[in-house]
Amino acid sequence: MATMTAAQKREQARTAYDAFLRACPTNQLLDRLSDKWVSLVLAALSSGPMRYSDLSRKIAGVSPKMLTQTLRALERDGLVTRTVTPSVPVRVDYELTELGGSLAQLMTAVKTWAETHFDKVHAAREQYDAGNAAAS
Repeated sequence: MATMTAAQKREQARTAYDAFLRACPTNQLLDRLSDKWVSLVLAALSSGPMRYSDLSRKIAGVSPKMLTQTLRALERDGLVTRTVTPSVPVRVDYELTELGGSLAQLMTAVKTWAETHFDKVHAAREQYDAGNAAAS
């Protein structure tokens, strides 16, 4: 095995994670995080722990299957914890981890940006569509 210079080691470390490369783990993580259900679950949990049923009511349009898959994926990634409290019926709470909380801040900011700027985006879409319809 060849030895590497310090400069080569720095360069290798710099390029070790390149989200522009399909096979890079960070690319795969960004793919997961770009899912709309992930961002909505993280934003919902940013206000504190919630039960599954509370999340289901808060996030309009999410199917039980998608909510379950999303929560499991977030738990696997270390962003959410699942706490089961033995009772009748069993109580299950979901809460952001410290790592999840740091990401939820960003996702909540994106959600807030979308809510604040949707009218401008909608107007731009209409203008674009009108211009492209005339060009067709």
